Amino acid sequence: MGNVFNGAMVKYSIRNHRAVFNVSAIWQYAKLNFLKLVKIVSNGIKSSILFALFLIAGHSCKEKSTSESIKTETVAFTKEGELQLFRNDSLLHTLDVEFAETDYEVQTGLMYRQSMETNQGMLFIFADVAMHSFYMKNTEFPLDIIFIGEDQKIASFQKNAQPLNEAGLSSQVPVKYVLEINAGLSDAWNLVEGDSISFNRQ
Repeated sequence: MGNVFNGAMVKYSIRNHRAVFNVSAIWQYAKLNFLKLVKIVSNGIKSSILFALFLIAGHSCKEKSTSESIKTETVAFTKEGELQLFRNDSLLHTLDVEFAETDYEVQTGLMYRQSMETNQGMLFIFADVAMHSFYMKNTEFPLDIIFIGEDQKIASFQKNAQPLNEAGLSSQVPVKYVLEINAGLSDAWNLVEGDSISFNRQ
């Protein structure tokens, strides 16, 4: 007699009580189910890959969004006064200046600015006369840094300070004022130690 067991034909011999299997039918069934299994596994792998790609894409978009949201706004120059550079009694040059006096202004300086005009500068005014050191963190254009004593005479220079360089740039001597101008202007205006400044507020 015949019986179907999981899709394979099995014939029983009553005389010798032995089962005679249809090998061809069993092979076809095994092959068919193996292919189904491969297809299921393949689909599962594809689904896992697609899900992983979806997570990565979502994570990347979040990072981009976050970086854009914390982007620092460019700071514009604000004229707060004028500064004159002298050699003896001869006027060498006149600048529009922005003052840096509070802790925040001194710490920030010219950070987050893309450029500055030739006739512009920033004058730092310190409460004490001391050695002062500057660096170029978050400063996007090169500067000449002019250190000026309490007598308003130029004491030392740090010329052509490079953008984003965090190396310390020391005054070398005690000073009360620091003037930052575009790199190269100290030489263009032939400034030397002993030249003096005068400034007024608007």
